[in-house]
Amino acid sequence: METKNAEANVSTPSNFIKNIVNEDLKSGKVSQVVTRFPPEPNGYLHIGHAKSICLNFELADEFKGRTNLRFDDTNPVKEDTEYVESIKADVAWLGFEWDGLFFASDYFEEMYNRALVLIRKGLAFVDDQTADEIRETRGTLTQPGTNSPHRDRTVEENLALFERMRAGEFKDGERVLRAKIDMSSPNINFRDPIIYRVVHAHHHNTGDAWCIYPMYAYAHPLEDAIEGVTHSICTLEFEDQRPFYDWVIRECEMPNVPRQYEFARLNLTNTVMSKRKLKQLVDEKAVDGWDDPRMPTISGLRRRGYTAESIRNFAREIGVARSYSVVDAKMLDHFIREDLKLKALRTMGVLNPLKVVITNYPEDQVEMLEAENNSENPEMGNRMIPFSREIYIEQDDFMENPPNKYFRLFPGNEVRLKNAYFIKCNDFIKDEDGNVVELHCTYDVETKSGSGFTGRKVKGTIHWVDAKSAVPAEFRLYEPLILDDEEGEEGASFLENLNPNSLQIVQGFVEDNMKSANPHDKFQFFRHGYFNVDPKYTTPDHLVFNLIVSLKSSFVL
Repeated sequence: METKNAEANVSTPSNFIKNIVNEDLKSGKVSQVVTRFPPEPNGYLHIGHAKSICLNFELADEFKGRTNLRFDDTNPVKEDTEYVESIKADVAWLGFEWDGLFFASDYFEEMYNRALVLIRKGLAFVDDQTADEIRETRGTLTQPGTNSPHRDRTVEENLALFERMRAGEFKDGERVLRAKIDMSSPNINFRDPIIYRVVHAHHHNTGDAWCIYPMYAYAHPLEDAIEGVTHSICTLEFEDQRPFYDWVIRECEMPNVPRQYEFARLNLTNTVMSKRKLKQLVDEKAVDGWDDPRMPTISGLRRRGYTAESIRNFAREIGVARSYSVVDAKMLDHFIREDLKLKALRTMGVLNPLKVVITNYPEDQVEMLEAENNSENPEMGNRMIPFSREIYIEQDDFMENPPNKYFRLFPGNEVRLKNAYFIKCNDFIKDEDGNVVELHCTYDVETKSGSGFTGRKVKGTIHWVDAKSAVPAEFRLYEPLILDDEEGEEGASFLENLNPNSLQIVQGFVEDNMKSANPHDKFQFFRHGYFNVDPKYTTPDHLVFNLIVSLKSSFVL
């Protein structure tokens, strides 16, 4: 595929990586920019990955380069084709096309041969120590490590043992191949890191062809070099591994020499950004799968109703920096509001219905009233909505004993029904528990919307749906999944930090024209916010709407 930005002629804001690319091209250090997005297929992508996707694809696109989608599938125990397919779908949905689709497992033979190069150069050895023993002898940030008793094996012995590892003669964890660098290095990543381990597990791509697998830190630079990547962009936690990245490229004698550059990962308020913790939420059924609308996964954001455009614009706005920061999640909400305000049909939905009988309206009459589809976008035209004797309004649009400056319905008060008439509350009915279940109102035929009536004014305007034609609907209302800005401690305390009110489900009604709504259709319900037709639970007989975002925010760019 030809790499294409999701929008033509988009120029991304300047940042330190873009400046480096500019200089590399001007100096002739590189002739064509090649980037890659290299996820591990051990979970679903989240909003932090979206930032990296946009950075890699848009950077290459701006400089007429190429971007590969590559799966770092070096751990068969945690990887699955489900994750591979979900990642491909997410990248495509965000609006990007990759030039090459690759897997680390495509290069397993090449990686094995490069490990042989290291062994023959005396730069790698087979270690019999257990994982715990290796960990104990690695040293600390202030104390050097201790050499393995097997570090001085001969080249011939190491070659023979490594070949036996590949042949499957050893159990999991019984042997590892380690790089031989410097156990006293101040950089712990140089203290003879493990580069191969024995894992007898079925691999999603290579099946049972291999029982030894390269470690990520060893495999990743080789993958970049094999693919001719020029700028290997990753997050800051890999900064300390950059010297080992360069060491692997150099000592494995790779003809192409990529360079690694690090930027600060995305951190959002009230949001889990750890793939392990997201998986824990799914596994322990704290959420409704990876695509739960409360999840920060791309599939969750898509199901909730966020658009690819809003996510790309968000990623561009937060920019690329090297310093740690936390972005207010309301910033993402800002961009979905901006994207939908001229696109979404504005309609009426009642989430907590209260029946209203208009006692002086003819019992058998139904009239059609005209309403704008989007007052900010006249090109969206108008629609006709039915109106009759019985309607539904929101329960909180009536109070028996209202406080001061309450301008909605109460006994003796008059309000405007949006796109309809003035109505006045004359009486109400309560159930056995004292709850108001029905209002009796009268309407003024002279006050029809659009008639130019100027006889008197009312201070309150409320929305409604016609009871006779209303379509039942389920509304799913969301709050942040995390109670505060901290992800919490490991394990149980992390789950204890979840917001018990992150999902509220209510049953209400929508306008008659909503009965033909399709999954992923988006609407603005008057006074409530933007909603998306849920693709998972909506059926032809049961509409389910996910709240994307409320209408108002205190956030300012």
